[in-house]
Amino acid sequence: MIQNEARSSVVQYWMRKADDSLASARSEFSAGRLDFAVNRSYYACFYAASAYLLMLGKKFVKHSGVRGAIHQDLVRSGTLDAKWGKAFDHLFENRQAGDYLVLYEFEKAQVAEMLEQAEGFIGEIKKLLDKQA
Repeated sequence: MIQNEARSSVVQYWMRKADDSLASARSEFSAGRLDFAVNRSYYACFYAASAYLLMLGKKFVKHSGVRGAIHQDLVRSGTLDAKWGKAFDHLFENRQAGDYLVLYEFEKAQVAEMLEQAEGFIGEIKKLLDKQA
């Protein structure tokens, strides 16, 4: 019982971080800081995915572990539509580009689409968490 309560607390913590990161992404987008908006959009999804996977008893220390589990445990099983797995990959790859490639710049319309993907992904994770409750 205590372990389940502790897990539930950590899941709630990750979902708060997801919501905060999504709010930050919106703020960064509004301020025109597009690379930071992409970063925060990705991390919002990463935290939400981590929360749901933890609810399933899975914990990862690397982004690649979470990314792989999204596809292996959620998409392949039919729990999560494949379009959301692709959206997560798209955000991951763009976050990598924005954070690590020199002189890489995003266009506003491109980032607006990524922000929508992040919002949709998190919405789907919240639905899955509600089903587990």
